[in-house]
Amino acid sequence: MKQLVRNVKIIGTGSYVPELIYTNEYLETIVPTNAKWIEDNLGIKERRIALPEQATSDLASEAGLKAIENAGLSPNDIELIIVATATPDRLAPSTAAIVQDKIKAYKAVAFDLAAVCSGFLFSISAASQFIATGIYNNALVIGADTFSKITDWSNRNCVFFGDGAGAAVLTHTETDSGFLAFRLYTDGRGKWNFTIPGGGSEFPLSYENVDAGYRYFQMNGKAVYETAITVLPKAINQVLKDTGLSINDIDYMIPHQPSIKILKDTAKIIGLPFEKVMTNMDRYANTSGGTIPILLDEVNRAGKLKSGTIILFAAVGSGWTYGASIMKWS
Repeated sequence: MKQLVRNVKIIGTGSYVPELIYTNEYLETIVPTNAKWIEDNLGIKERRIALPEQATSDLASEAGLKAIENAGLSPNDIELIIVATATPDRLAPSTAAIVQDKIKAYKAVAFDLAAVCSGFLFSISAASQFIATGIYNNALVIGADTFSKITDWSNRNCVFFGDGAGAAVLTHTETDSGFLAFRLYTDGRGKWNFTIPGGGSEFPLSYENVDAGYRYFQMNGKAVYETAITVLPKAINQVLKDTGLSINDIDYMIPHQPSIKILKDTAKIIGLPFEKVMTNMDRYANTSGGTIPILLDEVNRAGKLKSGTIILFAAVGSGWTYGASIMKWS
């Protein structure tokens, strides 16, 4: 089934990362790891860490306000807020509802979407449907995560993630631009390869499962790599087919930031020169739902996005969830 979305574009971007930095060299002092190995294999030099008093909604609100300002709008203009996060402030209410209150966008419907590292891609697809059908005009989509809150800092897996938030404002357009296609996929058979077991109805938090480490993320790194280099090319080639474009038509790929090796191998498989693949994992590591919108904001504010620029988005996350999208910037 095709998921074609026309006449919905991004008119503003924003991002926010905490000030505290954990370098690879610092992690060498608290966990058995090697700074050079992290940089060579993952492409990460450092990551941002939220302060104890900073919740996901705090990062999301900062990014959201910057995106609204960049769009030339006010919070009062926003009719829909979707927050993509795997680290919500609380199980209830939604982080989106908390963000709505913090930025005072009281006219907006607000809800969370859980697709982990694919969350922002899934969320802009959902928001696009609401706008394309005329239900809402202006949507604020935020990807935000504070994985430091669910990281076991005595485990070597602590090197992968950082904290951050990015946002985009979407609206309707009559021009021949905006999102050209989405392809989204889920394969629940991969559900155990990346999971946060504690805190839900299966393992409600208790002294026993907290002591067992259930509040921390658990990851099968080999499975993540092997899955990513298989499913990302599949999704990308499908959106290229949907739009009738070739890989040579892509100006920039703005992907989720799982590891530099995954991105290089994916680019090689699909035949995209790696200089067209945008990255910032050296500074931020993997910010999960925040990766694509933080990177999009950086590319946008650097002046690289011109009218007619063709952008490829791609992500893979826990679930498995994965997908790709192509848009024409305007």
